[in-house]
Amino acid sequence: MTESIGRVLPERETPAMSIRGLTTEFVTAAGTLRAADDVSYDVHPGEVLGVVGESGSGKSVTVLSALGLIPQPPARITAGEVIVDGKDLLTLPKKELRKVRGGSIGMIFQDPMASLNPVLTVGQQIIETIAAHNPSTSRKASRARAADLLALVGVPDPKDRLRQYPHEFSGGMRQRAMIAIAIANGPSVIVADEPTTALDVTIQAQVLDVLETSRKETGAATILITHDLGLLAQMADRVVVMYAGRVVETGTVDEIFNAPRHPYTVGLLGSLPTIDGDITRLSSIQGSPPNLSQLPSGCAFHPRCALGHDRPACRTDRPALMSMEGDHRSACHYVDEVAGFASTVGVA
Repeated sequence: MTESIGRVLPERETPAMSIRGLTTEFVTAAGTLRAADDVSYDVHPGEVLGVVGESGSGKSVTVLSALGLIPQPPARITAGEVIVDGKDLLTLPKKELRKVRGGSIGMIFQDPMASLNPVLTVGQQIIETIAAHNPSTSRKASRARAADLLALVGVPDPKDRLRQYPHEFSGGMRQRAMIAIAIANGPSVIVADEPTTALDVTIQAQVLDVLETSRKETGAATILITHDLGLLAQMADRVVVMYAGRVVETGTVDEIFNAPRHPYTVGLLGSLPTIDGDITRLSSIQGSPPNLSQLPSGCAFHPRCALGHDRPACRTDRPALMSMEGDHRSACHYVDEVAGFASTVGVA
């Protein structure tokens, strides 16, 4: 891969959301597991930040913890801060945090049927979101705004659709309604957690177009959580790669796809089918993700790593995120060897 991917962004502004050293643990019968381990990343206004990794890598736990949506107990946030509009969300009282959710931050969940209230009309749920953050807005104005939002996200006959219940919407239409709710109050941050996973391919493309339209409408920073590398190539400006609750690589979408510098990222890209090139067999990452309550010492990826070959440093020392060119960072002891390793599996 050598072609440029992603949009040209304006000069960096103050982050719309800044996550610093966020650590979340779960206390279970099998022991305490650290689902998010010292996670740090920023997302800037107008930017799409993709967060990728296998199931259990900590992608969703990080943002759910940041927004106060993780159940405590069994979870507990033991460290970190989440800065939005100069406030640390982790220290806000619940009442204040509710003003942020749905106001400054809009959330799009993976399964809209589980997120929408089945006994309220779609219109009631959008109007309720508007009223909760703008109590002085009249019901007539809120209803007009709700219809405009449905029209914006591509729902036909929006005024009539306001009176319908979630079960009367198709899966794609329900996700559009969720996007309308998320952007109802002009958020500065949109969090989309696997927004297309439950949809077929054709509807996925339509929903992604809606998400992009919504981002442009609000000018919001977007955190796109996914395991779909093709989706990241299409939508993201920067990428955070997570493994076993830790950030292992960050960079622009060009850097991640064209010059990956962590063996795990190389493994993910090597397992991605392409329509060009002469690769006849996809590579795979050996083994399985580790049990988070019994993480390997040193680099958590070392038992599966085809580059480290179980070298002592990999087994004993946890690598820190090291800066390379620009904002590109990798947590690998042998980062200088990754480029050569990537070429052997047809990546970069």
